[in-house]
Amino acid sequence: MIIDMPDTDTREVSKRLVQLREANGVVTMGRVLTLVVCTLDSSEAEDAIDAANDASREHPCRVIVLARGDRTADTRLDAQIRVGGDAGAAEVIVLRLQGDLVAHEASVVIPFLLPDTPVVAWWPRGAPEFPAKDSVGKLATRRITDATFAHDPQATIKKRRNSYSPGDTDLAWSRITYWRALLAAALDEAPFESVESVSISGLHDEPALDMLAGWLAARLDCPVVRRTGELKVELVRPTVSISIARPQLGRTATLTRTGEPDQRFALARRETRDCLAEELRHLDADDIYAEALTGIERVTYE
Repeated sequence: MIIDMPDTDTREVSKRLVQLREANGVVTMGRVLTLVVCTLDSSEAEDAIDAANDASREHPCRVIVLARGDRTADTRLDAQIRVGGDAGAAEVIVLRLQGDLVAHEASVVIPFLLPDTPVVAWWPRGAPEFPAKDSVGKLATRRITDATFAHDPQATIKKRRNSYSPGDTDLAWSRITYWRALLAAALDEAPFESVESVSISGLHDEPALDMLAGWLAARLDCPVVRRTGELKVELVRPTVSISIARPQLGRTATLTRTGEPDQRFALARRETRDCLAEELRHLDADDIYAEALTGIERVTYE
């Protein structure tokens, strides 16, 4: 069910939500969190809603989508409520802001926050430089950004270290979860030698690889080089080298180890909805993510 409420206010939207619950049995008791999605404009809101709806099947929540409009236009709030099949396992409230409201996002959001539940803020694109200091970010215990879609992804992920606050994370980090698992498993086999050097190559504008390089630099305490080229990670030990490579658009990776047959693993690029669902499982500070950000400073770029 989709209900449009043009040129309205937060009080009317709240009243309509109550009416829906009373008339149709739509309840919020099972919602485990409030997800606030801050979009640059209405054109990107639908993709964000689709990802949030998919993630909500694992994490039932209220999704509040802020779609920024023209700051110079007359002040106006257009709202839309989505429940049932149009909202996954969520209750979606889309708020399209124009005029002065664009500068007062937090004030618009507060009336719709579920009581006694965590608040997660997500910026699919155009995240603030300091998420924890943003007006919406201050309401959240967890703040999710995505350097992948920034104007300069590599520079953006490097700056995350300077703006980091406990509770921050970036979807570039969750995009490498399976890579990290494969590498950890490969290193947990004999011979148990220290890694002497690491080489990581891939697309220049792929911040997930910078996160991977930072994580390895922090964890292995050895030289790590980041290059542009084929998608590949190579770890060199005194007697054994281990590499994982995958075509840029492929779905299968090849693990090569000195003196052993190649192994193949499913390793497709993770979709935004999967990364978002993963981040919603962790509502506390991600110390390993913070370490990986610090590790980026130790990576050599060629």
